[in-house]
Amino acid sequence: MTDVVLVDENDRQIGVREKQRAHLDGALHRAVSVFVFDSTGRKMLLQQRALGKYHSGGLWSNACCSHPAPHEPALDAAHRRLVEELGFDCPLEFAFSFIYRADVGESLVEHEFDHVFIGRCDATTVPHPDEIAAVEWVDVRDMLDNLKTRPERYSPWFGIAIDEMRKRSLI
Repeated sequence: MTDVVLVDENDRQIGVREKQRAHLDGALHRAVSVFVFDSTGRKMLLQQRALGKYHSGGLWSNACCSHPAPHEPALDAAHRRLVEELGFDCPLEFAFSFIYRADVGESLVEHEFDHVFIGRCDATTVPHPDEIAAVEWVDVRDMLDNLKTRPERYSPWFGIAIDEMRKRSLI
């Protein structure tokens, strides 16, 4: 089982907990979210979560999300998960951090202190089938329209993160 880093509202580590237990408890824990845009900035890489994921299977989301291991810097975790999930790496820039809480079904709650990173590249993906059912480069404007009209297609945290990005004029 994988442990996540429990944090306070200032991102100070206060412990570790098994990942699924943290999601059952709704405990605040450290996370990373990676958004990858093509070199023009007009398209965003989305992944459809594998159907077998223990929550939010089949939903569309940003390039990747994960949890840093204890003592692993957030940026290192973001690069690690890009390679593990999508089979590529690219330069990433820290964009912002925020806290959110979202019910993801099955009595599970994502309550995360999320470190958001943005990359720009035209990578060819090699999705890991245990993690990802499909990938797609989508026009950002089309994604925003679709997110507004069909939010049920997307992971709960994706819409929250997109709203945060819009507030900061990042998309």
